[in-house]
Amino acid sequence: MHRTTDQHHPIDRLYRSLEPEDTSTAVSVIVKLRGETCDIDCPHCYEKRKEVPGGARISPDQIGQLARLFRHRPLAVELHGGEPLTAGREAIAEILRELASQPQVVRVSMQTNGVQLDGQWLDLFDELCPGLQIGVSLDGDAQGNAWRIGYDGEPVYPRVAAALELLAERGRKVGVITTVTPAVLGRAEEVLDHLAAFAAVNAVSFVPCFDTTIRRSTAIRARRVPASRLLQQAALAGDDGPAWAIHPDEYAEFVLGATAHWISAGHFTRLKLEPAVSTIRRLRGLGSGFCHFSDLKCDHVFTLYPDNRFGSCDELAWPQARLTQLDEVSGQHELASLQQGSLLLNQGKALMNKCASCDYRSTCGGGCIATRWRQDPAADGDAYCDYRMRMIDGIAALLAQPAHPEGAWCQTLRWHPRTPNSMRDVNAFTARWDNPAATRAEVRLHTSEHGNINTVGLPGVHEADDLDPTHPKWREAIETGVWPLADALTTSWGLITYDSCQGHPYSGLDLAPAELRVGLLPRDRAEYARAAAALCRTATATALPDGIEVHVARSELTCETSGTTVPVLDLSLHPDHRQDWDSYFANLDTAARALAAALTAEHPAGTTCACPLPAPAAVDRSVAG
Repeated sequence: MHRTTDQHHPIDRLYRSLEPEDTSTAVSVIVKLRGETCDIDCPHCYEKRKEVPGGARISPDQIGQLARLFRHRPLAVELHGGEPLTAGREAIAEILRELASQPQVVRVSMQTNGVQLDGQWLDLFDELCPGLQIGVSLDGDAQGNAWRIGYDGEPVYPRVAAALELLAERGRKVGVITTVTPAVLGRAEEVLDHLAAFAAVNAVSFVPCFDTTIRRSTAIRARRVPASRLLQQAALAGDDGPAWAIHPDEYAEFVLGATAHWISAGHFTRLKLEPAVSTIRRLRGLGSGFCHFSDLKCDHVFTLYPDNRFGSCDELAWPQARLTQLDEVSGQHELASLQQGSLLLNQGKALMNKCASCDYRSTCGGGCIATRWRQDPAADGDAYCDYRMRMIDGIAALLAQPAHPEGAWCQTLRWHPRTPNSMRDVNAFTARWDNPAATRAEVRLHTSEHGNINTVGLPGVHEADDLDPTHPKWREAIETGVWPLADALTTSWGLITYDSCQGHPYSGLDLAPAELRVGLLPRDRAEYARAAAALCRTATATALPDGIEVHVARSELTCETSGTTVPVLDLSLHPDHRQDWDSYFANLDTAARALAAALTAEHPAGTTCACPLPAPAAVDRSVAG
């Protein structure tokens, strides 16, 4: 994986700026109905850490101002807090009526802790906003909600669980946001099962608590320190950051465990799981409405407070994220100019400069800037990117071999799509490979210093028919330098190869050098799992000349006839960061033969690779601890 910290790389298609003339792209506005005012006092609440005066309410007039500011543009509004229900039924009814009168409002949602939800609230929503999407904050089961407490320090889980039961009785479907803290680590399956058992829950989003930068307790304006703040102060007493914080590696492991169970337990049939679904969509080349995976990031997310403070995403640091006062901005051109002059937003974009040349950019989408900052990039700059790559690799494995989820824990095989990567008819090719009696067509075989099968005269472009070991020109078609690997994989391992290249410096051409590689097309998911595990074991055990390393990648092959894709594996030899291409090609033959010998000694049996399975959570950092 090649990355760079060059601060001059463009981040187009990763972070889209606000375009005032755009009338098709929606913006999202988080409306803080009561600011940070809340009826519970979770120690890990990022909103309360802003320490701004609360108590006021958003007015219907402010909603009208929003609509005028974003005229002609779709508008998604999220009613948020603190706790939005503390605004009271009358105030919220006025807000919902105003939102209903604005035709450009395409979606209204509410994020609530659920403590106050009752039949009267649901009657109000049914009457004034039947399409209201409700999200409930619940950190899994009772144990997982150790940090979700009232001012008295007591858990609020029983009241939220009761609200979910009421929602089910009323036929409502809701999404749950679960903050991943140490209280759920090592228990992904148990926590997901618990949430899935609520009939009202049809979506779960696991969000990380990367609060390593938090070092002091939230300020208290009351004379008496509530029990919740005493717990918060105790949780901050150590030197490793808050007791509720986790590391990106822990989050990646939790997400992979949850995703594997989501698939194996069949929860995917009725429950949307994030960030799994967005990762899968991006792996499939599809878009995502989740800003962590799309280019509609901070410049398309706004926050409005009751005192008219108006700025970017509420998860960013305030007051730095404030752009203006709502009543002081005249239109989107002025707003876009304020964004361009925002130090915070520009610093956030700079964090993503490394994404421009990352192999994972098309799948990761750059992630979340606010989450990057909370993880403290100054102290551990690559940890955020490493978790994103680890998560993508693991979920790619689960898609390719769902019956063998242990592949998700392999850290040797990486997701590295080859583009383009297609074959005329994948099914016909595999059927012919396994049928020695099938007719083998004549092929047009051309050889050159830049590659063997080359019908159009350009290096790296192959249009010849695909060959198999039964074809009379099979050996002639495989380049000499890659033959030992191709022979070991097809003869010793019995696998199908769909592509091979001995590597070429392309001297004198305006082309980047190509590494030695072999592409493998497993016949089914079981063979895929066995081959992947064996490749990991081989790559881990093989001793190669200094400066050359083995890469094993997961990718997909597109069938041009059917338009479908199938999972494939790519084995390749690369120069490491110490090696130049001249030295690489000088030592490549020795490396290839060493790898071929290791492949012959190994065999694709079983699905256990060389990487360790995750260990149980070793430390209990729950609030009770």
